[in-house]
Amino acid sequence: MKVLIIGLGSIAKKHISALQSLVPENELEIYALRSSKASQSYQNIINVYTLEEIPGIQFIDFCIISSPTSKHEEHITACLKYDFPLFIEKPLSHYQGISKIADQLKDRKTYIACNLRFLECINFVKQAYLSDPKNRVNEVNVYCGSHLPDWRPGQDYKKNYSSIPELGGGVHLDLIHELDYVYWLFGEPKKTMNFHSKKSSLGIEAVDAAYYFWEYTEFNTQISLNYFRKDPKRTLEIVFADKTLLVDLLKNTVYQDGNKVYESKNTILDTYTTQLKYFLENQKPFNDFQEALKVLTLCLK
Repeated sequence: MKVLIIGLGSIAKKHISALQSLVPENELEIYALRSSKASQSYQNIINVYTLEEIPGIQFIDFCIISSPTSKHEEHITACLKYDFPLFIEKPLSHYQGISKIADQLKDRKTYIACNLRFLECINFVKQAYLSDPKNRVNEVNVYCGSHLPDWRPGQDYKKNYSSIPELGGGVHLDLIHELDYVYWLFGEPKKTMNFHSKKSSLGIEAVDAAYYFWEYTEFNTQISLNYFRKDPKRTLEIVFADKTLLVDLLKNTVYQDGNKVYESKNTILDTYTTQLKYFLENQKPFNDFQEALKVLTLCLK
């Protein structure tokens, strides 16, 4: 298997680790498109500086695009003249103008990496509760708060892309996972409102808090995202007519009316392998370019 990777940061390394767990070493050939010849080299990864340098590029099995969000359109466009599938790290882009290349990708196998769709606790809720029409939903509340300075120990968080709007930073884009799984569970809302803020003690230029209100036919959904919570919290609450579910994503656990009804020992990190396995095994994965564009529009509109 020949794989091209564009962007070799921390997320890319998670995808590489997942890939190496799925494909035997002697069957895997990884090329990384680097921006500079001074870029660090890694074992079993071949550095290239232009796509044309890759021998037999027409035989690339797929490309992982995990460059900074602001570079996604440039790198997707560069791949258009080749036929290989695209595995694109979320978010799709940092602006809605990327829709102009949607038609060119209509017949291409694409997938935007929103790995929370593979977290067991969310799938349990989807299958055990939301698939039953008798479970009437009255309200949905989603919360994700964590402390940006703790994300990358040893780095100045103000100099990282998450803090820089021009690079595609901002909590609304970093945590678009929450919008994506709500869209996946409940579909497209009828009406939306949102509010983005950057007034916390973090002192960054990018959005550090985002609030969404989505209206559905029978219920409403509130989504709260922030970069400034010291004690991380990531939850989904669904208020049904006769019960309340609380999903703790960090613990991969589901509670019904305070009683534990599901628990998995896996962590969010494990979903990178499950997600990549799904991509490799399906010719037309869900969350393709067009679907991710809808979520991006809901994020930014």
